[in-house]
Amino acid sequence: MRKLLTTFAVIGASMAALALNMSAQDKASRPSPPAKAECKLSGGKTITIDYSSPRAKGRKIMGGLVPYGQVWRAGANEATAMTVSSDITVGGTAVPAGKYTVFTVPGEDKWSLVISKKTGEWGTAYPGPDNDLARIDMKVSKTAAPVENFTIAFDEKGGGCTLRMEWENTRASVEVK
Repeated sequence: MRKLLTTFAVIGASMAALALNMSAQDKASRPSPPAKAECKLSGGKTITIDYSSPRAKGRKIMGGLVPYGQVWRAGANEATAMTVSSDITVGGTAVPAGKYTVFTVPGEDKWSLVISKKTGEWGTAYPGPDNDLARIDMKVSKTAAPVENFTIAFDEKGGGCTLRMEWENTRASVEVK
């Protein structure tokens, strides 16, 4: 009986390890693969954003697939997650250390960055304004060339960073300190 239980335990552990490995491979082969952006601020502070990067594939993105004036998940698949190691400011708004979900409200001339206190959502499940930590204005400009893959990135400068989101011909950005 003990030998049988040991055999089942080994088989179970092997299946779990295989499933975990396949899950990681599945994410990388998605049409909107996982991506990460990181900013290293002065004093050892870090901001990390984990998101999935959808592709334009010839579609009309801004004002089409991503409608203006509505909350958008800023990526695909799992909701976009932001981890802040220490208290920071985003666009002049205080953001305490912690884990958050990031959404946006895109517009033709202005975007709002929505930092939600609720985490763990899947996809478009915006939990509502009662869970917002902040809504922060983002500057909008045109990219120099079309951007096929939705991209979140940080440009580090002078002890701070500029958070930028780019897709199609649009760039939205905000200062982080």
